[in-house]
Amino acid sequence: MTQPKIAIVKGTKPKQMVHQALEMIDAGSILSPEDKILLKPNCVVPRDPLTGVTTDSRVIEGIVEFLRNKGAHDITIGDGGSRYTDKTFDLTGIRKVALRHGLKVVNFNNDKAVDVKIPSARILHEVPIARTALESTCIVNVPKLKIHHIVKATLSIKNLMGTIVGNRGALMHKQIDEKLVDLATFVRPKLNIIDGIVGSELDETMGRPVKMNLVIAGTDPVATDAVGCAVMGINPETVKHIQLAQERNIGIADLNKIDILGDPIKTVARIFDRSFAEKRLRKYGFSSLKVSEKEVRRLWENMY
Repeated sequence: MTQPKIAIVKGTKPKQMVHQALEMIDAGSILSPEDKILLKPNCVVPRDPLTGVTTDSRVIEGIVEFLRNKGAHDITIGDGGSRYTDKTFDLTGIRKVALRHGLKVVNFNNDKAVDVKIPSARILHEVPIARTALESTCIVNVPKLKIHHIVKATLSIKNLMGTIVGNRGALMHKQIDEKLVDLATFVRPKLNIIDGIVGSELDETMGRPVKMNLVIAGTDPVATDAVGCAVMGINPETVKHIQLAQERNIGIADLNKIDILGDPIKTVARIFDRSFAEKRLRKYGFSSLKVSEKEVRRLWENMY
């Protein structure tokens, strides 16, 4: 497996940051003008992107402009994170971006569900996926930089859950790490761009905003997520679905084997508070592996 390149760009102009990050990883080389492109943001609940919960429309627009400049013409924005997806498209400004650029917007909750069998699945053998996602030839995955109360971090791999039609929570939350990896063997984004303009600590939907002013981009979703975790002060070695994804050759999670471009992790990282997530886990009768601040600092010191 070749060494993945992950770009980290810190700044104050999201659209320019997106362009810079995508150029750093030579994203244009994997695109074709004939691609049917799906932009998959995180629209899990109707909350403003400045809360750290939903994908920023400025990041989406930066991606659209980059894709147009590379000759793309068939671009759709789609998600199905909750029953409030349409409201979230409006509240985040994503629908306005689509209107400005003549793009289709699809609420996957209203899309045709196609029952697909995952050939290499270990647990999630069959799953209903939105037809729009299946028909795309290039998925551009645009998650948010967030803590998650069950799987520690919701980034590129976790964001793929939004392609599932129906009660995805009931389907996925038992043995979620293994099922996320099964899903990631089938739904394979070509680009992953983490919106880290404002992240969310404590929780994925009820969290506290953390102003980071970052865009993180890569073609390898596992490597992108490993870097995203490190930026939040989470050792990716402790995030089960990321490690499982590496074991199954979906990508590379070892930070020492990732080529970090742009801003070094240790200059932009901060420790996201996970205390509320821990309380929710204990309420469910679980606990997650704690990583000391000393260990996190040691991890940062050994990074690029």
